[in-house]
Amino acid sequence: MTATPRRSCTGRAARRPGSGAAPARSGARPARPQARPARPQARPAPSPLRQLLALSLLPLPLLLTLPGALTGGGGGSRRWFGGGGRGESRRAEAQAAKDAAANAFYELDTAQRDLRISVETISAVDDSPAGRRAVSDFAALGRKIDEASGTYIAAVDAVDLDRDELDGAAASRARRALDGAKDELTRVKADLDRFAESLGPLLGKAETQLARLAPAVERAKQSLLATTSALDTVRAQGLRADDLAARLATLAPELTRLNEGAARHGVAETIQRADRVRREAEALRAEAERLPERAGEIDRRLVSLRTRAEALTTRSAQVEPVLSELRRRFTAPCWQDLQHVPEEAAKHVAQAGTKLAEARQAREAQRWADATALLATVRALLDETDEAVSAAGDRLRQLNEVAKDPQREIERTRFAVRDAQRLAMTGRQTPDPRHARPLDDAVARLDRAVTALEGHHPDYWQFLRETEAVRGTAARVVELIREERGGS
Repeated sequence: MTATPRRSCTGRAARRPGSGAAPARSGARPARPQARPARPQARPAPSPLRQLLALSLLPLPLLLTLPGALTGGGGGSRRWFGGGGRGESRRAEAQAAKDAAANAFYELDTAQRDLRISVETISAVDDSPAGRRAVSDFAALGRKIDEASGTYIAAVDAVDLDRDELDGAAASRARRALDGAKDELTRVKADLDRFAESLGPLLGKAETQLARLAPAVERAKQSLLATTSALDTVRAQGLRADDLAARLATLAPELTRLNEGAARHGVAETIQRADRVRREAEALRAEAERLPERAGEIDRRLVSLRTRAEALTTRSAQVEPVLSELRRRFTAPCWQDLQHVPEEAAKHVAQAGTKLAEARQAREAQRWADATALLATVRALLDETDEAVSAAGDRLRQLNEVAKDPQREIERTRFAVRDAQRLAMTGRQTPDPRHARPLDDAVARLDRAVTALEGHHPDYWQFLRETEAVRGTAARVVELIREERGGS
C-alpha cells in the first residue's frame, strides 16, 4: 500500500514536523517512497458539512450549549456567517484613520515647535506693535492647536481598536471620530502655515538683528580694550589724562550690562548699548592718541599769542598819534568814533595777558580743556584789539586818499551804478520798476554826497559811507536780476 499525504479541510497538504525536504517542482512526478510495514489506516476527520448535519440533528437546548459549534470547531473567534470579515474591514478602516490622524498630529506638533522658535526670536528682538501682535496671534493659534489636539486624543482614547470583541459599529464610530480629528488638525495646520508665511519680514529683520548682536558686543569690548591701551601709552609719556580716564570709568557699568547679555536686557537694547559704548570708546581713544599732539599745539599757541600780545601793545601806543593827526586835519565826525581805541586796546591787551597766564597754569596742570578755552578767549581779545587799532590807521589812510582825489571814489561808485542799469535794461524796452527805482535813488544819493564835498571842511568820512552805501544798493539790484534770470 502507498502512503498518501494527509490533507486538511482546506485541501492543503500538511507538512510533517521536522521535514526539511524542498517541495517538488510543478509538473514533476513525486518519488515513490520505500515500502514500510503495514499499519491500520487512520480514520478520516469528518468534514465541516458532516459536522453541520450532525449538529442540526441535536435538540435545540443541547445546541445552545455548544458555542463553538458554528465556528468550525477548535474554539476560533471568527463568526461563520461572514460577520468576522466585515468587522475586520471596519477595524482596518478605523486603524487607517487613526494612523492618518496621528500623522496629522505629528506634523502639526512639529510645525508648532518650529514656529515657536521663530516667534521667540521675534519677541526677543522686536518690541514694535507688529512684533507684539505676532506673539499674541501665535498664542491664539496655540489655543486652537490645544483644542484640536484634545479632540484627537479623545478620539484615540474613546475606542480600543485592538480589542477582540470590537464590533463593526464601534469601529465605524471610531473611524468617523478620527477622520474628524484629522480634518481639524489639518485645518489648524493650514492656519499655522499661513501665519508662519506672514512672519517672513519680521523674522528676517529679527534674524538680522541677532546676526549683529555678537559682532556688535565684540567690537565694543575691543574698542574699550584699545582705549585702555592708548591711555597707558599716553601715561608712559608723562601725560596724566585724568579726564579721559574718568570718562572711560563711566563706561564700566555699560560693559557689565553687555556681559550680562541680551537674555536680560533684550537684543535691540544690547545692540544699541554696544554701538554707543563702541562710539564713546573710540572717541576717547582718538583723544588719547591726539593728546601728545594737543599738548604740543597748546605750547605753540601759548608762545604765539604771547608774541602777538606784545606786538599789539606796541601798536596800541601808535593809535594816539594817528588820532592827533585826524583831529588836526579833519572834522570831528571823521574821528569821534575812534576816541576810545587807545583805552580799549590797552584794556584788552592787559586782559589777554591775564588769560595767557591762566592758560599756562592750566597747561602745567594738564587741564587741557581749560587751557584750550582760555587760549580761545585770549585770541578773541587780541582780534578785537587788532581790529580797533587797525581801524584808526585805515581811517587816516582812506581820508587822505579821498581828500587828495575825491573824483576817483565818485567814478568808482558811478561805474557800479551804470553797470547795474545796463543789466536792468538788457532784453527790455523799459526797466522793471523793482530794479529802476532803487538805482534811481542810488544816483540821487550819490549826487547829494558829491554836492556835500563842495562846502568848507567837508565831512569826507560821511562821503565815504554814502558812496559805499550806493555801491551796496547797486550790488543788491544786480543780484536780484541774476536770480530772476536763472543766474545768467
